[in-house]
Amino acid sequence: MPLLSRRQLPNVGEVVIGTVKEIHDYGAYLELDEFNGLRAFLPWVEVSNRSVKTIDDVIKVNEKVAVKVIRVDRAKGHVDVSLKKVTDDERRRKMVWWKRTQKAVNIILVIAKELKKSEQQAYSEVIWKLEGKYGDAMAGLEMAAVEGEAPLAEAGVSQEWLKPLVDAAKKYVEIKKVKISLVVTLKSLSSDGIEKIRGVLKAAESAVSAKGNGKVTAKVYAIGSPRYRIDLVGVDYKDLEQVASDLEEVMSREAKKADIEFSIERQRE
Repeated sequence: MPLLSRRQLPNVGEVVIGTVKEIHDYGAYLELDEFNGLRAFLPWVEVSNRSVKTIDDVIKVNEKVAVKVIRVDRAKGHVDVSLKKVTDDERRRKMVWWKRTQKAVNIILVIAKELKKSEQQAYSEVIWKLEGKYGDAMAGLEMAAVEGEAPLAEAGVSQEWLKPLVDAAKKYVEIKKVKISLVVTLKSLSSDGIEKIRGVLKAAESAVSAKGNGKVTAKVYAIGSPRYRIDLVGVDYKDLEQVASDLEEVMSREAKKADIEFSIERQRE
């Protein structure tokens, strides 16, 4: 499904997604999915860096490919693209972006139908606003799945869209979790050392609840006395790093109060 674009033509050097429509001896014609199905020409010499007998050896009709724009005639609306000038990293990143964007657009269009909104309204009232604020629409939905309506409202999405979008995001958007594991050593020679150690670990869990603002969770596991593992889980490494720093400070303070020997280190995965 081609996307609606606020731009009529791409820029030279831009990597775009195209669907192969025709293959000839001299090149191929594609429809640029990000530009309302705009027709683009892929010259034979821009298909591959290696020697091939026919273009069919490289691409097939109806195949989606990442191509780089090499010429744009804005007066005539003509676009030439290259397949061989796209690096492996550019191709990978673009295809990931495309899949994410397609999923986000499909979710938003379903909500638009429920609200009796047109496709154009879905783009102008939600999709383009999320892209403008967060870089792509899926990033906005991922934030909505975790934080609720606030990220959508901050992007300028109107009230009528907020709850349906949040509900859909929580149902259909998979949030990738990240984890930091810390190994803590707690030693006490006191007769009530076990209780004191439990107190330090409980203080650690309370610190995560307070500092994590609902974005970070913690699980504590006994590796084998006197060592414990604390797994911090969230969606943003920056949040985890901040909580890990706060956690170390709290545990160090509480261990000192209880006269417990304390050390902490990052566990390598």
